[in-house]
Amino acid sequence: MVVVPAYNAEVTLEKVYKKIPKDIVQQILVVDDYSKDSTVKISRELKILTIAHKKNLGLGGSLKTCFSEAIKSDADLIIVLHADGQYDPLDIPKFIEVHRKTKADMVLGSRFKESGYKQTPLYKMISIRFITLLFNLILGINITEANTGYRAYSRKFLELTPWKKNGDGYIFDPQCIIQAKYFGLDIEEVPVFKEYKEGALSPNFTKSLYHGIENLVLLLAYILQKLKIKKAHFLNF
Repeated sequence: MVVVPAYNAEVTLEKVYKKIPKDIVQQILVVDDYSKDSTVKISRELKILTIAHKKNLGLGGSLKTCFSEAIKSDADLIIVLHADGQYDPLDIPKFIEVHRKTKADMVLGSRFKESGYKQTPLYKMISIRFITLLFNLILGINITEANTGYRAYSRKFLELTPWKKNGDGYIFDPQCIIQAKYFGLDIEEVPVFKEYKEGALSPNFTKSLYHGIENLVLLLAYILQKLKIKKAHFLNF
């Protein structure tokens, strides 16, 4: 199942949808986060299963809706593909193949695994590399990009981890990585290309800085949890 969180994506949604390989994807879901444009209208004209939020909930809020619907389905693997066109839908088979081979419960699409980082702004590249290094050192994992939005989750991940406790913003994604590690789930990566486009939903410098601080706070919460000093709310049922 491919789930597509969307916000003001009228320009890109149809292009993204048409590139999804329908021969290997059984279900597609668009979750619109209260767009101000024609995203919902276009999605429904394309006959995509569409859920429209009645207020803006943020990326994490959209992913919670995506995951809730995925749990109701019979999907074994749930791939998150953003509607803004920055990630290539033709990379979807990579996630499926790695999941089949390794049975990983989380597959991350990394622009740093090969050469997909060339368009990444310098400040983003430095901050992502630094945050990823901290994730690797503190969690004891080995990944090349912690902040990717192109991901696949197994049904086991959705059934085992308390993702409903995650934040409604960008913090949702790094919380999922920590949850996967904390609950003993396997994490793998595949190389992807990310193209920065005008009007896309990537955080600007200020938001990136804030998100970086959020990541540091998350890692500190994980350390305190492991040391049994203070419970992290997003790690406990």
